[in-house]
Amino acid sequence: MMAINRYRLKHLVKNKHQGAKRVTKLLKRTDKLLGVILIGNNFVNILAATLATIIAIRIWGEASIFYVTLLLTLIILIFAEVTPKTIAAIKPESIAFPASFLLKPLLKILEPAVYLISAISNSLTKLIGVNPKKQIEEEFSQEELRTILQSSGMPKSQLEMLLGIFDMDYLSVNDVMIPKNEIVGINIKTDIENIIHNLNNIRFTYIPIYKGTIDNIVGFISSNKKADFLGLDQPSKTSLKTFIENPLFIPESTPLNKQLANFQLENKRVGLIVDEYGDIEGLITLRDILEIIVGEITSERADKMDIMPQADGSYMLEGSMMIRDINKRIDWDLPTDGPKTLSGLILETAQSIPESNVGLKIGEYRFETILIKDNVVKMAKAQRIKEIEEED
Repeated sequence: MMAINRYRLKHLVKNKHQGAKRVTKLLKRTDKLLGVILIGNNFVNILAATLATIIAIRIWGEASIFYVTLLLTLIILIFAEVTPKTIAAIKPESIAFPASFLLKPLLKILEPAVYLISAISNSLTKLIGVNPKKQIEEEFSQEELRTILQSSGMPKSQLEMLLGIFDMDYLSVNDVMIPKNEIVGINIKTDIENIIHNLNNIRFTYIPIYKGTIDNIVGFISSNKKADFLGLDQPSKTSLKTFIENPLFIPESTPLNKQLANFQLENKRVGLIVDEYGDIEGLITLRDILEIIVGEITSERADKMDIMPQADGSYMLEGSMMIRDINKRIDWDLPTDGPKTLSGLILETAQSIPESNVGLKIGEYRFETILIKDNVVKMAKAQRIKEIEEED
């Protein structure tokens, strides 16, 4: 009765399982349930000991009391305590449901004795600050629920989706954004022929439109509106402006779950991440947030070999990769509480922008820069130090 899974019990009650309903009613007052079980248990044990003692004295005399007590203790322990309780702990439902047939009427028959014993017991427990009538706390923390899910044996794809929902509480938009240096857009100041050419070649669902530099994004044009614009008889910059959606600006510290709600509230699917000074840090789409839950969706960006395994066990990594993506895809544990990209992590560790390629250690990983350009690490080689030692 005590070992039964309360959450499975709730599920069975929801499905109108009669045995589960009876057990649930009995478990509502644990003090009374324990009272009736222990009254019966102790009554039988004491009665057995008394009868055995009387029989032993009459047949073998008082000298046999010790041996009979020893024998009866072994019998009770094996056949009345350890064996049945082990079976019941392993298969609680198969024992609890049939037992409820007997316990329910016994509770009514022995109610006066149970009431008296429970009243005395409850008074004593209250003296030490325990309320016996209080229901057992059955709420899980997120970490406890995460552990339960990981040991549940459910398919990996479903498990990753559920854990992805929990991850959203710990991540902000700048953990999954497309960095500013990777944003591809169209400069509205160029001639219309160049704009039309770029619109035909860029395959993103939402294309940023900027004036002069990417720091001055004026809006986005969706794939649907792009088709409408390109279908005009005489496309022009003036007509293009009517198809541009105003950008949604998002503070860089916004939690992912809150931004998901904001996208729904604003009826938008893309936004610009800005720092405290209003400067653009990157871009995030609804797809980027959903990928945290459902996993990688076919990317809108061109297919890239951003992680390339090497024969010696190392990896060639693009510097623009998000550290979180690296950890997830090759099961590493790089720090995520600082810079979000590999390039940022390497430059922060080096505490400067190297003039030539360098090697450095970050935790249990060794990095070697392969290409540094425009003050960022474009490509780096990385390997876990433990794997290097095993190879040596």
